[in-house]
Amino acid sequence: MAKVASKNAKVKDLKAAAEAKNWTKVIKAVRSPKSGAYTFKEQIIHKDKVNEFISAK
Repeated sequence: MAKVASKNAKVKDLKAAAEAKNWTKVIKAVRSPKSGAYTFKEQIIHKDKVNEFISAK
């Protein structure tokens, strides 16, 4: 019976892993208008919205 329980747990983990592959961490360098120094904006977003994040000001 323990084998069945661990098999079900692995199936759930595979589904979670497949969903996790659709997310990505994006790091964008943003220049401060006051000092001119760069700061970094980090966000974890869905892979379909990466271009929107990069092009947004």
